[in-house]
Amino acid sequence: MKGKSQKLLSYFEKDGTVRFSEILKAGFHPDTLIALQRRGVVEKIGHGLYKLKNEVLSNPDLVVATQAAPNGVVCLVSALAFHEVTDEIPRFVDLAIPRGTRANKIDYPPVRFYRFTRQAWKAGIEKHNIDGYTVRIYSLTKTIADCFKFRNKIGIDTARNSLKTALTQRRVSPREIMNYAKICRVQNVIKPILETLL
Repeated sequence: MKGKSQKLLSYFEKDGTVRFSEILKAGFHPDTLIALQRRGVVEKIGHGLYKLKNEVLSNPDLVVATQAAPNGVVCLVSALAFHEVTDEIPRFVDLAIPRGTRANKIDYPPVRFYRFTRQAWKAGIEKHNIDGYTVRIYSLTKTIADCFKFRNKIGIDTARNSLKTALTQRRVSPREIMNYAKICRVQNVIKPILETLL
């Protein structure tokens, strides 16, 4: 048993956060995982998701949520917070998934799913390395356009303030904003606000 436990620990050290299905595919027995949990070496962090207990993540909610929802892309207020253009502290991890796909059940962290059209879902995805994990997050420009699209759910002030902050810091250009506004079909909403801010 010790040899199997050590092999599973090595597997965790290589991959970090591991799905239960991946553990089974790799040929490990569920009892080996249970033994590591009882020893306090491995912990369950989500539905079918495990990690080494001593592993400290700088942004655990984003890592865990995106590992549990492989189709998910961090969006809206969560993406604004990541890009540091809002004072709001997200109560949920906002994840965009393509329309027509199923949202995975995630026990922790609290996640709110938003369904995007295929074109809007694919546009503006950036891959960021957070503690060795690849996390997909929308670019700041795309996030701002998305915030205007979902202004009734997150608040128009959040969208307007993020646009103002990003323009003031010269992190986005009006042309880029309008390109994404077209994809998100909110150019008529953003254009007058953009004109007052310039």
